[in-house]
Amino acid sequence: MQTIATARVVIIGAGLAAVYAALKLAPRPVVMISPEPLGSGASSVWAQGGVAAAMALTDSPKAHADDTMRAGAGSVLREVADFVTRAAPEHILDLSDLGTGFDRTADGGFVQSREAAHSAARVVRVKGDQAGSEIMRALIAELRHTPSVQVIEGAQAVGLESDGTRVTGVYLSGTDAPGAQPVLLRGAAHVLATGGSAGLYEQTTNPARIQGQGIGMAARAGARIADAEFVQFHPTAIDVGEDPTPLATEALRGEGAVLIDSSGHRFMAAIHPDGELAPRDIVARAVYVQAQAGLRPALDTRAAIGAEIATLFPSVTEACTRNGVDPISDPIPVTASAHYHMGGVATDLAGRSSLAGLWVCGEAASTGLHGANRLASNGLLEALVFARACARDIATLVPTGSAPMVDIRFDTGGSFSRQQAVSALRQTMTAHVGVVRDRAGLRRALSDIARLEAEQAGSEVFLNMTATATLIAATALIRKESRGAHYRSDFPEPIPGPGQRSVLTLSEALTLRDRIAKEDT
Repeated sequence: MQTIATARVVIIGAGLAAVYAALKLAPRPVVMISPEPLGSGASSVWAQGGVAAAMALTDSPKAHADDTMRAGAGSVLREVADFVTRAAPEHILDLSDLGTGFDRTADGGFVQSREAAHSAARVVRVKGDQAGSEIMRALIAELRHTPSVQVIEGAQAVGLESDGTRVTGVYLSGTDAPGAQPVLLRGAAHVLATGGSAGLYEQTTNPARIQGQGIGMAARAGARIADAEFVQFHPTAIDVGEDPTPLATEALRGEGAVLIDSSGHRFMAAIHPDGELAPRDIVARAVYVQAQAGLRPALDTRAAIGAEIATLFPSVTEACTRNGVDPISDPIPVTASAHYHMGGVATDLAGRSSLAGLWVCGEAASTGLHGANRLASNGLLEALVFARACARDIATLVPTGSAPMVDIRFDTGGSFSRQQAVSALRQTMTAHVGVVRDRAGLRRALSDIARLEAEQAGSEVFLNMTATATLIAATALIRKESRGAHYRSDFPEPIPGPGQRSVLTLSEALTLRDRIAKEDT
């Protein structure tokens, strides 16, 4: 196996957290590992709603933190909520200085939308529903002019070199030959910013590659994983049969769009006082129940937005149009689709994982900000805050200076297809670890994951996926209550008192999985 040592900080990933961390590390030398051309395959690019930040004089970071705590259903860490919401306004100003074209009012202020579970309009947006793509455009343009950053495209991480206490390198392969002999790259520090896990489900709003591989790599290396059971389902993914499912941003409901069933009845008004702007888990379950009952839920924008949807929300309009839906005259069919993983690698306020030498930021991390149910548009914000936190911490350990470019040449052989196994895994997660869960389904999921894993033992990428799937299902089985995005039909109420975060290692999850396999044979 080829081993390469570099004085550069190795950043695994190429989304918002990865790019922002690289910029904040400058002038320290960085090498970024991107499976696809920079900016094309990251969840950040697809984000529609925007970035939550208390920018208005009538708002405050404390109110933002309070809303974050409420939405998180009792398991948000207050210290983290305060840390993130206090930093939010300066990140908006930083992004603006870097060229992000946030929507502005006539007097130069930021246009802000209200989204679910927010007590105020505090989501800073771009061109209505194009925040993610515009922010990434601006940051990538800045990155291109940052000489300390090297980007290696067409490479993917397949594992971490670790003794169980420290990460000393990352195993890489070419994306065209994931089964070939990997290359070991050892850096001055290692940042994991690979995105979440929603692609483990059949219906997801995430890009195809976002299937929990980063979390799984860290777990297999020995990292502690927190809140793995909490997977957020977006209630208004556009139900037109596309994979991934296009997203109808929550800002539409903030503008007054309503959810209706096949008879035109508005069903959220009877479910929650906030109606369509109730916390996401409540709205997602309501949409799921409607769909299961054959009532074909839909988002009706006609009265509230009308023809202006084409200019205010061009991404939504384009997704509808290419699938034969006219949102000006027709309701938009919607489904609850896996959207965001609140769980991930447990980190502290500096982005440090439980493994020395490994920092984690973005959706792959579990910082304690989201609890059981992420507050709308806190995802991009968390990525920004903790990318900078990681960079600042690493900067105390890695000196400035230059480093040679990393030259990696991957083997071209050894490619194999795992499409059928991935499809089966996604079906299992959707059927048994989805919006509504129970003991029998979760045990069945763990057994199915073990079987699929055994069949694909030679695929490191697939083993990373099944590691994350195992952690999600195991923690969901252990949590005998319903809280936030985790809903157990056999335990429909939360345990009284403050919520508790879950923390599990992969070895602990595998012990549970093995025990179930023995009991079921």
